[in-house]
Amino acid sequence: MTTITRFAPSPTGMLHIGGARTALFNYLYARRNQGKFLLRIEDTDKARSTQEAVDAILDGMSWLGLDADEPPVFQSQQAPRHVECAEEMVSRGQAFRCYATTEELQARREEGEAARAAAKQDGVSESEKQALLRKAEELLAPFRSPWRDGGEPPAQDSAYTIRLRAPDEGHIIVQDGVQGEVKVAAREIDDLILLRADGSPTYMLAVVVDDHDMGVTHVIRGDDHLRNTFRQVPIYKAMGWNVPHFSHVPMIHGDDGAKLSKRHGALSTTAYRDMGYLPEALNSYLLRLGWSHGDEEIFTLDDASKIFSIEAINRSPARLDLAKLNDVNAHFIRACDNVRLMALLEPWLEEAAGGKLDQITRTRVAAALPAMKDRGSTLPELAEAFRFLWTANTDNLNKKARKALSGESLNRLADLREAIAKVEEWSDTALQQALQSYCAENELSFGQVGPPIRAALTGGLPAPDLAPVMEWLGRDETLSRIDFHLARTDMQSE
Repeated sequence: MTTITRFAPSPTGMLHIGGARTALFNYLYARRNQGKFLLRIEDTDKARSTQEAVDAILDGMSWLGLDADEPPVFQSQQAPRHVECAEEMVSRGQAFRCYATTEELQARREEGEAARAAAKQDGVSESEKQALLRKAEELLAPFRSPWRDGGEPPAQDSAYTIRLRAPDEGHIIVQDGVQGEVKVAAREIDDLILLRADGSPTYMLAVVVDDHDMGVTHVIRGDDHLRNTFRQVPIYKAMGWNVPHFSHVPMIHGDDGAKLSKRHGALSTTAYRDMGYLPEALNSYLLRLGWSHGDEEIFTLDDASKIFSIEAINRSPARLDLAKLNDVNAHFIRACDNVRLMALLEPWLEEAAGGKLDQITRTRVAAALPAMKDRGSTLPELAEAFRFLWTANTDNLNKKARKALSGESLNRLADLREAIAKVEEWSDTALQQALQSYCAENELSFGQVGPPIRAALTGGLPAPDLAPVMEWLGRDETLSRIDFHLARTDMQSE
């Protein structure tokens, strides 16, 4: 039997990281078992579903590399099939036409709540209290329709819903891949609606029919759906279908243990792209939110697809830790191919530079990139680290740089300029040798020589070692930046 999993988001909003993790788990389980990973857009909520949300979900999935093996199924297009199955269950005696109105059901609930409230009033005798509580329990219990065993409609043209005839005895048992054996008493399940009075199918019916028709063998989803599973299993049995293997994954919480919200970083998946995270980093981080494989922390999709298992999913909620995500992202930035990383950095470099980069600056950044990868945990942070390559901050030196370009340090800078200018092969090795020779010949430490030339070249901006900085800037730019400060000092002394 081919393993088939699915991810079934509702297009009423963006693809958030909880949904992305669910998609990832389904994708990896299918890959691990040489099966299929499918996508279904559950767009039956016409009032809230939008094309923008559909596009955002598909965009987020594509960015993460979680490509489905077949074109997405749109649940709304399957409505005739859902109706067909509901009618088949009626013909089998597994479902029935129910003529209870919404107003009647609301009145029933209100009567039950009133009885419960009355039982709590002062002055009610114990016998009256117990009678009221029994009445409340009966009225507020999962609904069992008076038409479940047949009966004539109130009128010839009475509106009706189609309801599943829920099981009466025993338990509904689910052998959950994460939660273990979970069961509820059959009496806790109501005669749930399959088709509304307007003939439209409900979510409960549509999900089961679609999963069956798509051949889904394993349903991996959030544990907020666990209660739904006990209502869906009877539909499978009513249709005589095999019940898929269910696994309900604990939700993601914030770092304070509270339910995840925007203040914790519960943003759309593509928002993380817009903040400068790499897709492989987000995948690797989400994988470790609730799943583990020994002490390993970093995984590629290919690596994870060889070892992922449902049994290794934790039962307790995971906690979102953005500092950890930054660490993982920094790892993947360092591992990223230089050509690809340069392309990813381009918009961030332009934002940092305040405009499109000229070819000279692009060449400098590309040359520096292999040595600069560890200078940021996100793309915008890394882009900022290259700022010294296009601006020496010559007019707004910080306090430390101004101090380094004054007094005796300036005299040394002039001498250093002459030593550097004589370097024939403009490479960091030759430049480093020139600096060391200058220090040795003048009996100076590098701590006495480095600050003025660093200040002249970078304007006090953070930068790596001086020799590679000079190599990346090139001979002309290096000498020009030094000359700028020497000339300015000469003008101030006149």
